[in-house]
Amino acid sequence: MNRRAIGVFDSGLGGLTVLKEIIRHLPGENTIYLGDTARVPYGIRSPEVIVRYSFENTGFLMSREIKLLVIACNTASAISLEKIRESVDIDVIGVIGPGARAALRATKTGRVGVIGTETTIKSGAYARTMKSLDPGVEIFTQACPLFVPLVEEGWVDNQVALLTAEKYLHPLKKHDIDTLVLGCTHYPLLKKTISKVMGKKVILIDSGAETAREISGLLQEKGLLNPEGGSEREFYSTDAPQKFKFLGSRFLGPDALIQDVKLTEVWNEARWKKK
Repeated sequence: MNRRAIGVFDSGLGGLTVLKEIIRHLPGENTIYLGDTARVPYGIRSPEVIVRYSFENTGFLMSREIKLLVIACNTASAISLEKIRESVDIDVIGVIGPGARAALRATKTGRVGVIGTETTIKSGAYARTMKSLDPGVEIFTQACPLFVPLVEEGWVDNQVALLTAEKYLHPLKKHDIDTLVLGCTHYPLLKKTISKVMGKKVILIDSGAETAREISGLLQEKGLLNPEGGSEREFYSTDAPQKFKFLGSRFLGPDALIQDVKLTEVWNEARWKKK
């Protein structure tokens, strides 16, 4: 593995939707993915616990001398991003900023919805980011905690998924939004169902795709693109690597090849911290 890889971590499998977009935009880049499947979901954890988990994940990836860190988890991005940025000497990108900026570009009416885990919604991170860029935007939020287990069960377009989406999204429909941010990396797999409930006029914002575009621009700007042009993929899981390998194709796509997922423990390590 080229030690100048892009490091990506998530609370579990959802961040693979972000990795998929990174690979699509930057096929020549090496990537290392860590899924903290032993401790998923992060969305029900306290902020203190989320910060600790995020630092442990960061330490693991920094020990592999990555050139860029991507926090591919909305909950971890909302709670831990700035603390991680203060602690490392490489660029760190979360998924909230890119998603928020894309939503503001997309909306015509200035009425934007955000769905996510309970912790992401309670953090107010999307609302703060959008308000800082456009104080006049109206933001309506809704926690959708059952979406994650539905996706991991593979129930993304059946009657159970549809009824759940109708229950969660009904309040947002009443607010007449024209743009909806999918504020969890699992949610893009529910796009078809969410669009069916919200209607085709509502634009769905995939934070993962927007994050990949910003990563591409950042690497070009800083001259950090892989000069060798080849690409290698490493996958790590903190629990059940075979399950990770089996379910990963749902997130990366059926043509993706996930080889030899390694089971590992994450740890804090002093040498990766910013001097």
